[in-house]
Amino acid sequence: MKTCLALALLLIAASTISAQDAAPPSARLVSFPASGGTLYGFLYVPEGKGPFPAVLWNHGSEKRPGWQPQLASFYNSHGFVFFLPHRRGQGRSPGVYIMDEIHHGGSTAAVQVQQDANEDVVAAMNWLKTQPEVDANRIVVSGCSFGGIQTLLTAEKGLGARAFIAFAPAAQSWSNGALDERLEDAVKQAKAPVFILQAKNDYSTQPTEVLGKIAKAHGGEARIYPAFGNTPQEGHWGFATTRAGILVWGEDVLQFIEVALR
Repeated sequence: MKTCLALALLLIAASTISAQDAAPPSARLVSFPASGGTLYGFLYVPEGKGPFPAVLWNHGSEKRPGWQPQLASFYNSHGFVFFLPHRRGQGRSPGVYIMDEIHHGGSTAAVQVQQDANEDVVAAMNWLKTQPEVDANRIVVSGCSFGGIQTLLTAEKGLGARAFIAFAPAAQSWSNGALDERLEDAVKQAKAPVFILQAKNDYSTQPTEVLGKIAKAHGGEARIYPAFGNTPQEGHWGFATTRAGILVWGEDVLQFIEVALR
């Protein structure tokens, strides 16, 4: 009896995990070439006739980035293709997990590890431009946390993107002097307008206070919104990726993009 019960519980748990792991029907699993090998990601295309403007979303440090269906729904509903590439060692993409690299190399390795990871963003961007559903002249790059860092490093390179929207870049790793300076330089050298934003109860608002000042001096924007949720993590990741957070910043971001795409 106990054995049967245990087996039943295992089957229920397995079915629950499978349901959580199943991508939504609108998410298309795609692959793209990168310097370290083939990487993967999810592509959402809105209804209608393209080519459409697109948003490339940079995930954070989480090992399993998933597919961000709420962000995808928001951007699709406003006529944007939404592309979520998984960088090496995260999600569907093979390689060494970025947090393992940082822990092994220490804080001094953080900048180099982020710059290496940015090679994957470049590869993702190059692939996205070639897709028939995408208007290569109307691409926006965004992301949160480590993804915010990747967004700023990409802004320095430009890659033809028209705007860069960084949520809480380095909010949990701020005060790493080398990384702070690297991001300051990236914002100064950005090839298109940068919008830096986060909620007041994030782990640290220094990224917006420091980097935002630079962004605004170079034609971009910066904003610290009221506290979101009840914890720093909710103010950090929940603010940037959930439907409730999107209701707070959505119109501001769309307006920023509209001006940049003119």
